[in-house]
Amino acid sequence: METALGDELIGTLKDRFAKNMRRHAAIDWSSVQAKLEASPGKLPPLAEMERTGGEPDVIAYDAISDAFIFCDCSPESPTGRRSTCYDKEARDSRKENKPGASAIEMASAIGVELLTEQQYRALQELGEFDRKTSSWVQTPAQIRHLGGALFCDRRYDHVFLYHNGAESYYAARGFRGRLSV
Repeated sequence: METALGDELIGTLKDRFAKNMRRHAAIDWSSVQAKLEASPGKLPPLAEMERTGGEPDVIAYDAISDAFIFCDCSPESPTGRRSTCYDKEARDSRKENKPGASAIEMASAIGVELLTEQQYRALQELGEFDRKTSSWVQTPAQIRHLGGALFCDRRYDHVFLYHNGAESYYAARGFRGRLSV
C-alpha cells in the first residue's frame, strides 16, 4: 500500500482508537502503530474493512500470537457488505435473484474472517452493535451441511443467535470481519 494511503489509514485508525478507549483500555496506540508499520501486508485488508463501512478498531491483544485483534466496530453491519448470502455454495444454489456476493467469499477476498458466535458476543461487551441490522457468523459444518447458516444481532438489550437458510439474503444482513495484526 502506498505510503500516503497507508499513513492516511493509520491516521484514521489512530483517531478511532483514541475516541473509543473503552474497547482497548489496556492497549497503547504506539504498540499498535509499530505493529501496523511492521506488517504492511495487513494494511490492505484494514483499508477494505474501512472502505466497506466496517470502521475497524482494536478490540484485543492476543499474547500467544503477539497480535492485536481488529474488528469491524461500525454501529450496524457494514453497509458495503450487506445483502449477502452465507457462502458460494448457497449463492450458486439460488435459481434466480442471486446476490452479488456471499459473506464467506467477500471475507476471503478482503482477507478477514467472519466472527464466531463467541467473538460476536465478546464484541457486544464493548458496545452495542447491530441494533437494526444483523451479521452472519461462522456456522458449524453440521449446520451448514444441512443447508443452514447462523447470524446474530442485538435487540431488547440482548444478543440473539438465529438460523436461516444459507441462501437467504436481506438488505439489513451483512457480516463483521476480524483481523489479527
